[in-house]
Amino acid sequence: MSRILAIDTSTAWCSVALSIDGSPSLIRHQAVSAGASQLLLPWIEELLRLSSTPLNTLDAIAIGIGPGAFTGVRLGVAVVQGLAIATKLPVLPVASLDVIAAQLVHTPSFIASGASTFVVAVDARMGEVYWAKYAYSSLGLPKRIGGIELSAPELVDLIGAQYLAGSAVKEFGDRLLSNLEIRLLDSHINTDISIHALGILSCAQVMWSDGLQQDVHLLEPLYIRNKVALTTLERSLKSHV
Repeated sequence: MSRILAIDTSTAWCSVALSIDGSPSLIRHQAVSAGASQLLLPWIEELLRLSSTPLNTLDAIAIGIGPGAFTGVRLGVAVVQGLAIATKLPVLPVASLDVIAAQLVHTPSFIASGASTFVVAVDARMGEVYWAKYAYSSLGLPKRIGGIELSAPELVDLIGAQYLAGSAVKEFGDRLLSNLEIRLLDSHINTDISIHALGILSCAQVMWSDGLQQDVHLLEPLYIRNKVALTTLERSLKSHV
């Protein structure tokens, strides 16, 4: 059993989940655009109050560390740093693509596909894609094969992929799908899946069981890309590609 608060603000959604010793999780999840900074702390306070759980009695706080929206990732990490330092709680940092992978393997279409190898690819803006390849395991979380990469859509490694998921599919279409060795059935492509605090929580619970919590002073965002905007000239050049 564990008592974990899970938070993610790395996308256009503000997402918070609280799990207390196996009881049904309490959740707040809403599309907020730029409003996460006003909702995050009140939502955390609300879920703790509803569960009659003081923050300092939790085992750990889990946070989505990106890659994702630059401002959103920084917001979530900063809030968790403040909460964890104040309460001396450890943290469980979870990469966003790992969360999507963990959520994906429980969807009906993925289960029906029988896929053993899949790729998660999300729109990174600036004409690029964050992506990672995974191996399905029935015994636990999907295993990431290699690191999380940043590349042009045409350079995403889809060799051997039997399933493809993430926002990059809808954003880049044939630029991404042209890398497939064999065209996938529509039922083996999920363009709508996105990060949810419940996905953060499922990853965090496994990490907690494996003793992978860490001191909050080691917590850092996972940016992958240091540059967050194109210059006027770069935007002009990309528009003519």
